[in-house]
Amino acid sequence: EGVKVSYDNVPTVVFSHPPIGTIGLSEAQAIEKYGEDNVKIYRSKFANLYYGPWQVEADDKPKTAMKLVCAGEEELVVGLHVIGMGADEMLQGFGIAMKMGATKADFDSCVAIHPTASEEFVTMFPWGLSKQETGAKISPLNGAANPEPQAVEA
Repeated sequence: EGVKVSYDNVPTVVFSHPPIGTIGLSEAQAIEKYGEDNVKIYRSKFANLYYGPWQVEADDKPKTAMKLVCAGEEELVVGLHVIGMGADEMLQGFGIAMKMGATKADFDSCVAIHPTASEEFVTMFPWGLSKQETGAKISPLNGAANPEPQAVEA
């Protein structure tokens, strides 16, 4: 009772070929809401590692494109967008991170799962140069210990 779903930052996927995934604000929406000086955009475009062993010219391999939209001095992640193989599978976890207030520094502090397309979001250039500020209640930055649950009172 009293539990409800939040309809902010709903991960959305278009199951096309290639799949497209989006969460939060677009670059234009973020600039309109926060002002151009308060928005920083991170982009990446690459051939998915799945296509690595294919005997095809690099320019002919299908590309994946990603964008992180960050706002404020702390670089709060307010938008995350991807088109390419695996986009449909990676969005749920990033949706949780955004609902919890993840910053670019939070993304940078996560060890990448290699080889995956989603690792690009946590290694996006420039890596590690954002203000070391977290959106978490308990900071995971700089090698901090994992949070511990509170004891249940009897």
